[in-house]
Amino acid sequence: MNEMAAASEPGLVATGIIGFDDILGGGFTRNRLYLVEGNPGSGKTTLALQYLLEGARRGERGLYITLSETAEELRAVAASHGWSLDGVDLVELIPSDDSLTPDSQYTMFHPSEVELAETTKAVLAEVERINPARVVFDSLSEMRLLAQNSLRYRRQILALKQFFIGRQCTVLLLDDRTAETTDLQLQSIAHGVVSLEQLAPEYGAERRRLCVQKMRGRRYRGGFHDFRIVRGGLSVYPRLVAAEHHEDFEDMVIASDVPELDALLGGGLERGTSALLMGPAGVGKSTLAIQYALAAAHRGEKATLFAFDESIKTMLLRSAGISMDLEQQIVAGRIQVRQVDPAELSPGEFVQEVRLAVEQDGSRILIIDSLNGYINAMPAERYLLIQLHELFTYLGQQGVTTFLVVAQHGLVGRDMQSPVDASYLADTVILLRYFEARGEVRQAISVMKKRSGWHERTIRELRIDQHGLRVGVPLSAFQGVLSGTPEYIGHTDLISEQPDGRTSE
Repeated sequence: MNEMAAASEPGLVATGIIGFDDILGGGFTRNRLYLVEGNPGSGKTTLALQYLLEGARRGERGLYITLSETAEELRAVAASHGWSLDGVDLVELIPSDDSLTPDSQYTMFHPSEVELAETTKAVLAEVERINPARVVFDSLSEMRLLAQNSLRYRRQILALKQFFIGRQCTVLLLDDRTAETTDLQLQSIAHGVVSLEQLAPEYGAERRRLCVQKMRGRRYRGGFHDFRIVRGGLSVYPRLVAAEHHEDFEDMVIASDVPELDALLGGGLERGTSALLMGPAGVGKSTLAIQYALAAAHRGEKATLFAFDESIKTMLLRSAGISMDLEQQIVAGRIQVRQVDPAELSPGEFVQEVRLAVEQDGSRILIIDSLNGYINAMPAERYLLIQLHELFTYLGQQGVTTFLVVAQHGLVGRDMQSPVDASYLADTVILLRYFEARGEVRQAISVMKKRSGWHERTIRELRIDQHGLRVGVPLSAFQGVLSGTPEYIGHTDLISEQPDGRTSE
């Protein structure tokens, strides 16, 4: 959905939060009452202020009624985001200092009976005086305490709802969930319900997510959506739905600029497919992926590499040591390398970074290095494969060739294990292994699977040295290479280096 077009639809009230408006299908239905609930610190106040400021930007009068925070506190929150609330009316209905004196205590009536009536009267008077188009009521926990019982509370909210709708107001009611049980009665009254959550992982920054639980008469994107509170407000990352993103692209074969590697893959990889690079640490998975990125850059295409494990500085030094011009292509703008901190990045934010690389920067090669680091960015591993499936489908429909690096546990032997079995998701699976020959530790490469066409069933030697990445002839004279302890059964030329620095096979 086009966010800006959706936000301008008549009858909808945009919040000013692009990702959130996209989830809502353009915004809230005008002249309705909505519930925004979440624990303290989940971002309700920030969302509400953005909602009112967007109204001010559009020339709509906004009113913030606060029963728990002072106007000074709200202005401090706004200032922390670089906002000014000059275009928003703030009404502060918190008890004054006089309420602490003995003479102010009620004797004939219960305090709640008097205070609830006075609070409601003050709210109605301010709305009639200001005549706003957008209203935020913060928070319902104060009204709940004043009402004392659920019947009185429900009737009070129903009365406020009818009053606001009659005044042509679009209202956000904020609730901090301080009630002992979930208030389903309040959710039934509201036209829509938005729930905000703040999660605290055992390590790393807190994670926030939101869910639209209800929206009468409207289609919206369900499920949980990650978001962050940054300077400038909420940044919401809508959950990726691959079925919404289809682009026409030309079918073609992606070459690696290494003829033997392309031969192993039956000519190369098809555009829009995904490749899983599996093997132990240090066997050459990242270098192989970079080779494809460099080949794309030499063709004039763009590539993006998301580095979860290796620092950019180390990657550049390693590439320069094996005659790969990675830094030169980065400076030229054909390759982007983005360092990812798994402890600070939510899955939704990572998907948003991927979408920007594809849709704005035009990347045709995308590398995730590695799946092990991606797992650490996930709040729960059981959702990893679902998200990867959606991400691979989206990238394939955009014509992007994707490489996913997976570091397996162990170095040699038959007990090599992957952190997650993602092999069935990828179109191509390339396996790299160590093996011993002539008293040296060498590397082997083979293609275990390729959905999009024919490929060699052979195992070839892989060599990475100061001359770059090279692939040898099939190791037909060895048996048991993938186990790490091959048996020599005939003659095969291995990649060797001559005294003058040249190589031969």
